[in-house]
Amino acid sequence: MKKLLVAVALAALLLASCGGGAGGKPKIGVAIYKFDDTFMSYVRNAISDNAKDKAELEIVDSQNAQPTQNEQVDAFLSKNMKAIAINPVDRTAAAAIIEKAKAKKTPVVFFNREPLPEDMQSWDKVYYVGAKAEQSGTMQGEIVVEYWKAHPEADKNKDGKIQYIMLKGEPGHQDAELRTQYSIKAVTDAGIEVDKLAEDTAYWDRPKAFDKMKAFLAAYGDKIEVVFCNNDDMALGAIEALKSDGYFDGKKQIAVVGVDATAPALQAVEEGTLLGTVLNDAKNQGKATFDLSYALAKNQDVTKAGWEITDGKYVWVPYQKVTKDNYTQFK
Repeated sequence: MKKLLVAVALAALLLASCGGGAGGKPKIGVAIYKFDDTFMSYVRNAISDNAKDKAELEIVDSQNAQPTQNEQVDAFLSKNMKAIAINPVDRTAAAAIIEKAKAKKTPVVFFNREPLPEDMQSWDKVYYVGAKAEQSGTMQGEIVVEYWKAHPEADKNKDGKIQYIMLKGEPGHQDAELRTQYSIKAVTDAGIEVDKLAEDTAYWDRPKAFDKMKAFLAAYGDKIEVVFCNNDDMALGAIEALKSDGYFDGKKQIAVVGVDATAPALQAVEEGTLLGTVLNDAKNQGKATFDLSYALAKNQDVTKAGWEITDGKYVWVPYQKVTKDNYTQFK
């Protein structure tokens, strides 16, 4: 009997060292760039929900520090995880992560922050799940165009141009750069001229956006006609600053747009303080991230994981426009 127990214990230890979990469930490591990002908390929950009864997850908070994430990846690999899913702090750090994973033959699924194309092509066990940032920017611009054409009073100085503020996510982040570019392109493509009053970085952060918007109001006041924000948290920060300056109380209105369609943002749409947002589909990003990671962990064909894979590497989850006309379906 004692020998049998020892054999069982050794087998369990061997299984664990090979990245196998209880009941033969594969172990998958997941690193999120920071847990207190509102949108990423939704993605994280979706990954966890889809993993139930299928895999054992170890989900870690990289605390917005690439060195911390590098150490977490090293730990995943030392534990012989069957696959790892990474939401990178710095997209340019993907090359080093891929090199380490390749050495251990551990497949990698990056999500929400897209690595450079050359890094994605460096190994055949690397995939990406996300959304096309240019699509979200275009939809933001379209929401503003529709509003501008329907509300002549939005043109405060009657010059036919949109005087705008841009709150960006972070320097060099592909989503920030593309949303910024394509939101304005959609406006100008519609034949509307624009004047950029100011642009600054608020790092996806609500309190930082509040402070930036207060400074913009002090500098430009009622000259501001539209506020573009690369995500909802920054849009909500801007709205709080605008409220403190008397906006959204009676006739003093202004158009603010965001991206993500988070629950607080949908509430702001309902209240009329947020003109519109763009659904960044956290549930399906999380599901696709898990489904690919699970298929790779089980050494299965990822093309049969239930998602269309573009160029053999990418799963693109489409965006959707959200305004007061349709917000209830996303609540």
